Amino acid sequence: MPRSVLFIEDDERIRRAVAMALRGDGFDVTESGTGEDGLFALAERDVDIVLVDIMLPDIDGFEVCRQIRRRSDAPVIMVTAMTDSHDVVAGLEAGADDYITKPFVAKELSARIRALLRRTNASSQRTSSVVTGALEISPQQGVVTRQGEPVNLTHTEFRLLCELASEPGRVLTREELLERVWGYDYFGDERLVDVHIRRLRTKVEDDPSQPTVVMTVRGIGYRLAPEHGTSTSD
Repeated sequence: MPRSVLFIEDDERIRRAVAMALRGDGFDVTESGTGEDGLFALAERDVDIVLVDIMLPDIDGFEVCRQIRRRSDAPVIMVTAMTDSHDVVAGLEAGADDYITKPFVAKELSARIRALLRRTNASSQRTSSVVTGALEISPQQGVVTRQGEPVNLTHTEFRLLCELASEPGRVLTREELLERVWGYDYFGDERLVDVHIRRLRTKVEDDPSQPTVVMTVRGIGYRLAPEHGTSTSD
């Protein structure tokens, strides 16, 4: 079946043109002109991915992202005309998995969507769980627990944690993580990694300001601390 996309964009000309192009690429597209309508559409049906414009006439895209995250783990791509670093980071921290800046080519957006969906639905090749401190990561089952309680992660946060857990103790550069999680190489934005690491830490660390699980290696990247746990066979 076609992969379903919810596109929340108030500019009818842009919305219609992009929706038509995505349908031509095989996507099933639902269009919404306001944030409230988009959230209603999301409540009415499951979608594979959501595109959210930041500048909406009612509630802005940041709040839409936050509300989506309270009810769904569907990947979110923020569509913005803003190039200011603060606005991009604010959108990612609100819950977006990725962003694309206007003007863009529809084929680029399709490629970005397919890459994100491919990573979201890819099954892990690992056959073992990783335990680090109170955290247990089970890639094959798609489950993360902390002190025995399930941890609610987005698809992207889960993929990021699994990549770190695939080689405990080894430093993975931001470029490696972009390629593995988002499917980007040299044109990727390293802020995607940094913001998602911050979000991930709020869910898996006792004190996100002093992480003991997901460690920063300054100037290089991140690693999962190996001294706190072991790998166990499923």
